Amino acid sequence: MKRLLPILTLVMMMTTGTMLAEERLDRGVVAVRQADGKVFVSWRMLKSDTKDMAFDVYRNGTKLNKKPLTEGGTWFVDEEPMGEAVYQVISRGKRKEALGRRTLATVGTQESGKRIDTFTLKGDAPVGYLPIRVQKPDEMHTANDASVGDVDGDGQYEIILKWDPINSHDNSHDGMTDPTLLDCYRLNGDLLWRIDLGRNIRSGAHYTPFIVYDLDGDGRAELMVKTADGIRDAAGTVIGDSVADYRNEAGRILEGPEYISVFNGLTGKVMDTKPYIPERGDVKDWGDNRGNRSERYLAAVGYFGGKQGTVSAVFCRGYYTRSVLAAWDWDGKELKNRWTFDTNNPEWASYAGQGNHNLRVCDVDGDGMDEITYGSMAVDHDGRGLYNTGMGHGDAIHLIVDPDDGQLYIWDCHENKRDGSDLRHADTGEVVFQIKSDTDVGRAMAADIDPRNPGVEMWSSDSRGVRNMKGEVLENISRRGMSTNFGIWWDGDLLRELLDRSAVSKYDWENNQTTIIQQLDGQFNNGTKQNPCLSADILGDWREEVLIRNRESTELRLYVSTIPTEHRIACLMQDNAYRLSVATENVGYNQPPETGFYLGERGKWKEERE
Repeated sequence: MKRLLPILTLVMMMTTGTMLAEERLDRGVVAVRQADGKVFVSWRMLKSDTKDMAFDVYRNGTKLNKKPLTEGGTWFVDEEPMGEAVYQVISRGKRKEALGRRTLATVGTQESGKRIDTFTLKGDAPVGYLPIRVQKPDEMHTANDASVGDVDGDGQYEIILKWDPINSHDNSHDGMTDPTLLDCYRLNGDLLWRIDLGRNIRSGAHYTPFIVYDLDGDGRAELMVKTADGIRDAAGTVIGDSVADYRNEAGRILEGPEYISVFNGLTGKVMDTKPYIPERGDVKDWGDNRGNRSERYLAAVGYFGGKQGTVSAVFCRGYYTRSVLAAWDWDGKELKNRWTFDTNNPEWASYAGQGNHNLRVCDVDGDGMDEITYGSMAVDHDGRGLYNTGMGHGDAIHLIVDPDDGQLYIWDCHENKRDGSDLRHADTGEVVFQIKSDTDVGRAMAADIDPRNPGVEMWSSDSRGVRNMKGEVLENISRRGMSTNFGIWWDGDLLRELLDRSAVSKYDWENNQTTIIQQLDGQFNNGTKQNPCLSADILGDWREEVLIRNRESTELRLYVSTIPTEHRIACLMQDNAYRLSVATENVGYNQPPETGFYLGERGKWKEERE
C-alpha cells in the first residue's frame, strides 16, 4: 500500500477562542526498540515552536545527527544503538511567545538558549512499548481505565490508574462489589499514592468517572471524583463515617451521604469535600426503584468563563430520565458550585432523557468558552440549555471538523430503535442528515480513513455503509473488518487508523480492505467495549500512544508508534478540544479523543501521490 505524504510539512493549526491554562509540557522524549534492533527516538513539537525549530539528538552525550533536524517529523532512528543508553534531545532556535499565563519555555534545563530533555532506555527494554510496573493490590483487582496529568509541574505526565474489582457490576445487575482503587504512577513505575474509594461507592463502569486536570492554574494537576463515607485518601484520612455501610442486600447503594472531593495530585491527600449535586433523593424519581437510573454518572472539564486560564470540573447524574450537570470551581482552597443544569427545572424539562453514556466538551459556538454536548442535547457555558434534538439516549458520540470551513459537527447514535444515527451542527443541533433505524444502534465511528473522499467518513453498527459529510453512501468503501470502536493516529500519514481488541488496523483504500498493522500484546478493558486503559498523545511526536495492561495486571504497556512520519505537528494535547477529550476518556463508555481542528488528508490524494 502506498504511503501518503504531502509535499509540504504541516504545523498544526490550534483551535482559537477558548483560553485554558497551558500545561507546561517538556519535549516528551521517548526511545523505543524496534524489531530490527534499532532504536526509534521521538519527541514533542510544541505550539510555541517555530515550524523550522532545529533539534539535535544525543546518545550518552554523543550527537547522532550529522546536521540539525529542521524538517520533517520530530523523530530519529539510532542505527547503532547500545544497551542501556540515555537519549537527549536539544532544541535550538527562537520560539514564539507562549499563550496563556505561563511560559512553556520555563520547563526543563536551559543553557544558552538550548532546551534539554532526556529519556533513559534500559538494556532489557522490550520491542515497541514502555513497560510500567504497577503494584497490583490483590487478586481481586485488575487494572482498568486511566488518565494522565502533570501532578508535580515538571512537564511530564503521570498516570492515574483505576483498579476495578473482578466482581464489579453494571447498574442493571445486582451483586456486592469490592472497593474501587485509584493509583498515581510516574512513567518509570514509581507509585506516588493510592486512594481507596471504600464500600459505599459501588464498583462498575458507570459509578466512578474521575477528572485529572490542573483546576486551579498552579501548574499541577488535581484529582476530582465522587466520594462517600469511608473513603480513605493516600495519607489515611477518612472522609465521613469510617464504619458506615449503606449497601443493601442486592449490593446496591441507594441511601447515605454523597460527596464531591478534590485530591492533591502529587500526594493523594484530600483537600476539600462538598455534598454531591444533585443528591440522590427518592430513587424512584430517576426512573426505577433499584438505582439503574439514579446511579449513572458522567464527568467532564472545560472553560466556562471563569478567571482566565482556569477551568471547571463538571459532575453529572442521570441521562435516561432526569439529567443534572453541576460545574465546580477549585481555587486551591475551596470547592464552589459554579452552576447547575437540571431537567427538573421546567425551562429544561424537554431535555430529560437525552443523555449518552459519554459526552464531548468543546467551544462549539466560537464564544471563547466551552459547551457540553450531552448526548442528544447540549448545555451552554453558563449552564443553560443550548439545544435539544429530542432523539434520546445513545452509546457513542463523536466530534467532527469540516476541513473546508472548520465548522464543528456531532455524529451520534441512538438505542431507541427509532432515531438510528445523525450528523448535526454542534452549535445549533440542526440535523444535516439522519439514518433512522428500528434497531438499537449501539456503536458509531467517525474518522478520516480514505483520502479519496474530502473530510471525515462515518459509519455505525447498523451496517448500512460508510457515509460522507453529505450523508451519501460511499460505494467504494467496504465495511468488512472495519471496527466501530476507537480511532487512532498511528502511522506516518494523516489518515486515522482504527483501534480495537488489542490491534491497530488501517483501511487500505487501494485494495478496499482493512488490515492489522500493529498487534498489541496485552489486554483491553470493559468487556465487549474493548477499550484500552488510555489512548492519547502522551509523549513523543504527534502520533497517539496506547496504554494497556498485561494479562496479570502487574504491568502497564505504553505502545509507541515507530513508523516514520514527514509531518511536523504540534503536540495534540495542546489542542483544547483534544486535551479535554482525553480528560473525559475514562467516563462511561470510553470514546477516543478527538481534535477541535481538522487533522486528515482533505481528499487531495491525487496531488499527494504524484
